[in-house]
Amino acid sequence: MTANLRPYSDTCDSGIQWLGKLPVHWEVVPNRALFKEVRERNHPNATILSVTIEKGVIPQSSLLQERSGKDSSSRDRSAYKFVRSGDLAYNKMRAWQGAVGVSGHYGIVSPAYVVQRPRKGIGRYFHYLLRTPAFAQEAERWSYGITSDMWSLRPEHFKMIYSCMPPLSEQASIVRFLDHIDTDISSYMCARKDLIELLSELRHAIIHRTVTKGLDLGVELGLSGVEWLGSVPQHWRIERLKSLARNIVEYSNDRQPGDAFLGLEHVESWTGRRINVSCDTIFESQLKCFRSGDILFAKLRPYLAKVTMLRQGGVCVGEFLVLRCNRPNIDSSYMCWMLRSKPVIDEINRSTFGAKMPRTDWPFISRLAIVVPPPSEQAAIVSFLDRMITDIDATIDSVRRQVSLLREFRTRLVSDVVTGKLDVREAAKGMPT
Repeated sequence: MTANLRPYSDTCDSGIQWLGKLPVHWEVVPNRALFKEVRERNHPNATILSVTIEKGVIPQSSLLQERSGKDSSSRDRSAYKFVRSGDLAYNKMRAWQGAVGVSGHYGIVSPAYVVQRPRKGIGRYFHYLLRTPAFAQEAERWSYGITSDMWSLRPEHFKMIYSCMPPLSEQASIVRFLDHIDTDISSYMCARKDLIELLSELRHAIIHRTVTKGLDLGVELGLSGVEWLGSVPQHWRIERLKSLARNIVEYSNDRQPGDAFLGLEHVESWTGRRINVSCDTIFESQLKCFRSGDILFAKLRPYLAKVTMLRQGGVCVGEFLVLRCNRPNIDSSYMCWMLRSKPVIDEINRSTFGAKMPRTDWPFISRLAIVVPPPSEQAAIVSFLDRMITDIDATIDSVRRQVSLLREFRTRLVSDVVTGKLDVREAAKGMPT
């Protein structure tokens, strides 16, 4: 469908940097000729809307379901601004990041948001145009503030930005084409994300089943007496973590040549892989020392499951517990897999304190019941999980790359279509309205 798209045959320089060349029959006009700001208030019972970077204008309730929005239900909403379906709304402080969109809902938005009502001859085309990276950069250029987190695109500056405007019939063709493409791409991406969820659940199940039941499917099981452990092989022991490992607290003020360094941002959740490695880290506090084979467990927000073990020594931030196995018959790699299993993480997460930055502590973790197989079985479990989980992680990484590439493709396609780099009029004819 997209392979047959061609550029417009007759284009010229728009004179506007963020638009570049445009079809000669398109207009270039300031936003003040396209929109007028509205400040209609006193609709306290209307649906609360949010303007998001990812999706544009959506009901706030859908954000709350994702635990990424703020519940405004108890606030005085009489000052909130009313938004009609078809109005353009944007977050003044985040317009330069893409928080803008044409609403498909009737509702109200925060008084800090800006609502622009389209003038005659303006349609949903501008939902796509004003959500492109090129417009975000233009919005950034017109935003003002002391620091980037305070930049604001004021209404008087928004109206001075120039936009392109195809004929209304062509706007309809562009919207029809992009709506159709966006639906197809979104459906595929949702399917890929569902696959990632299934693979992640399989990963959790394999790890927990293996570290608590072993590899022998015919082994005789017995009740462990620990609810989240369930039944375990009868010949395995159950001990408290504090009897198997020590919490090492050794500090250093600097990093020696050859030392690894780990901050919380350097450990990938659930996999324990080292990421975002940088040699230019500036240390602002004392660091904990660790040896090769020590287990690092992030006590801040333990639900992220940042548990890892390096084959070299180094230093880490104080938000890691440094756990060192103190028995020769305990395999550190097995212990690392055990502490990264989801039921263990869930159990630890129930112990956290602090609402905004929940963390756990060693006194609680030290009392965890750990199931201990014989050394030969520990080694077999580690070998099996290293091989099996590596394959699953590779598949998850591959699917994530597909989603990322598809998202990039969609962004580039939308940008090229709404700025007249590709002609979609013929392609849109056979698509549903």
